[in-house]
Amino acid sequence: MEYAGLGGLIVLALNIWAIISIFGSSASTGGKVLWTLLVLVLPVIGFIIWLIAGPRAAASTI
Repeated sequence: MEYAGLGGLIVLALNIWAIISIFGSSASTGGKVLWTLLVLVLPVIGFIIWLIAGPRAAASTI
């Protein structure tokens, strides 16, 4: 599947945001690797799956 133009830029930005959130989550290292691979291999579908079922960022305590 090929993405071009503004659509591709949006997908790239969302995937970068997802990967940063995955690394910031409290999931195990193996879980982080698997979620990152899913988002990288299947950019759109992987992002949607991560958005629904992925690990959440660690809550910061104030």
